[in-house]
Amino acid sequence: MSRNDRLGRGLSALLGEYAGEPLAAGADTPAPTKLPVRTIAPNPFQPRGRFASVELEELAASIKVNGLLQAIVVRRSITGRTFELVAGERRLRAVKQLGWREIPAQIRDVDDQTLLVLALVENLQRQDLGPLEEAKGYVSLRDKFGFSQQQIADAVGKSRPTVANMLRLLALPPSVRRLLEEGELTMGHGRAILAIDDPVRAADLARDAVARDWSVRETEKRIRELQSGDSGPTDPKPAAASERDPAIDVLEEALGAHLGARVAIRWKGKGTGAIRIAFRGTRDLERVFEALTGRDAAEVVG
Repeated sequence: MSRNDRLGRGLSALLGEYAGEPLAAGADTPAPTKLPVRTIAPNPFQPRGRFASVELEELAASIKVNGLLQAIVVRRSITGRTFELVAGERRLRAVKQLGWREIPAQIRDVDDQTLLVLALVENLQRQDLGPLEEAKGYVSLRDKFGFSQQQIADAVGKSRPTVANMLRLLALPPSVRRLLEEGELTMGHGRAILAIDDPVRAADLARDAVARDWSVRETEKRIRELQSGDSGPTDPKPAAASERDPAIDVLEEALGAHLGARVAIRWKGKGTGAIRIAFRGTRDLERVFEALTGRDAAEVVG
């Protein structure tokens, strides 16, 4: 039996348990077991990095009124005394908010490979993953388990070109990836911006797209215009810049990624230096200010 056959059988045995129907005990499905919440650790392969507090509060309110309609799925830890979550992290977080000490759970024998695919598929079914979270999940399947793009596509029920396009998003500059993670840009915007080789220009255009609320089509149009008139960097560094300490370039890039803005550090290695932070419009200035100070601009100027 091939690895994909084994994976497919594992998925078919588990996916139905959270595909939208309440769990019911049957001939092949044992009744859920009540487990102490404190004994259940998060899924180590959970691709989703953020859980909206509003959504969790709504789910908790629904569970409080209607009860938990679907048990979570867990596997035993190596010690056998605790458990690792397989499916149902939103439900687990919600019942924790409600102060539950126990939660109904189905205990399954699941290997790491199937655990990662299940976590991906559960989130994809509910459209809970952002494009970069999805791409990072695919990278895990590729790097940890040697999946090809076609095998990833088969496992999660998507086409190979879709998987390939998701993986390409990870090549975007850090500041552009951050805009994708925050939902300021869509996957379509990200794919369009991949056409720009210069990471500084790509970051500048991405911020323009957000500040001016460009559609994907408008973003593609701006990129074509930029490329047709491309004659080199618009803000070339002086020749002496190539002689400066390479550590300054690293710090410049890291600071720019942290702020989500174009940053230029001007310093000759001694004496006084300067940091220039570019922004586009009031909204972008307020965002950069908050990233620097941790405070809302309205608190200062209000």
